[in-house]
Amino acid sequence: MAGVGRGTVSRVINGSPRVSEQTRRAVARAVAELGYVPNQAARALAGSRTDAIALVIPEAEARLFAEPYFLDLIRGVSAELAEADRQLLLTLVRSEQERQRFEQYLAAQRVDGVLLASVHGDDPLPDRIRELGLPVVLNGRRAEAEPVPYVDSDNIGAGRAAVAHLVGRGRRRVATVTGPLDMYVARARLGGYRAGLTEAGLPPDETLVANGDFTEEGGRRAMRRLLDRRPDLDAVFAASDVMAAGARGVLREAGRRVPEDVALVGVDDSPVARLMDPPLTSVRQPTEEMGRTMARMLIQEIPGNAEAAPVEPRRHVLPTELVVRDSS
Repeated sequence: MAGVGRGTVSRVINGSPRVSEQTRRAVARAVAELGYVPNQAARALAGSRTDAIALVIPEAEARLFAEPYFLDLIRGVSAELAEADRQLLLTLVRSEQERQRFEQYLAAQRVDGVLLASVHGDDPLPDRIRELGLPVVLNGRRAEAEPVPYVDSDNIGAGRAAVAHLVGRGRRRVATVTGPLDMYVARARLGGYRAGLTEAGLPPDETLVANGDFTEEGGRRAMRRLLDRRPDLDAVFAASDVMAAGARGVLREAGRRVPEDVALVGVDDSPVARLMDPPLTSVRQPTEEMGRTMARMLIQEIPGNAEAAPVEPRRHVLPTELVVRDSS
């Protein structure tokens, strides 16, 4: 209809400068009149690209939809991929069988790259993805010396800022509810907590440390253990807002007022923090921006990528910020 060959149409649709403005207008008119849409499957076969990116979250649905962190991360990834005209494939990997099935899916070259969230220290999936020849970017990292490209927040700084704030409020028996310690993020926040105590001249006390799992019920269980061991505690740093909400419930059941008797600080600055009674002091991490940065990094890792955006570093740590509210 445009009066040109298929190769010329292809160059116009793919934005090539090697066509005249007159030809470009003729092809555009024909595209509009015919309602033509490029066949993505055929383009993938011809160009060895699918324009699809997998975001993998190895958690159960209950945690995915209960944890505001993941929703903000998905929002950031989705927005960045949409701007780059890439399709997002959200995948939950909850068992060894699902992991193996996902690896088979990747081996069939159905996506151009993988974004992986909530990584645990012994997770083999990042290395397996690289063995399959696919680029991968992590949300967080498995260890301090992570070889795979990642985007993280300053989790050590988060713990230090929380403790410095609580000590500045006159608290001296500062407890913490950690995340699962097979995750670097939990170990880093615990390390920041310990560093904060040292900087404040307070001795470390393991009776003031209780392990959680980033869930509300985990926060409740950990808070009960802390009160049993140290009923004299006067502050708690919970490694997530969701666990802080669980701890807040236990403190209320025990007749402890927040912040009069026990000051409370969380991490994430999620809607949970703003809706708690009293509103929760929390360390904000730029979760949506983390998702956007991950997506940009991954796109630049894809072979043959033609985007002209500035190259992102392969290791990216974003700053955190303490947001003070009535709980402390």
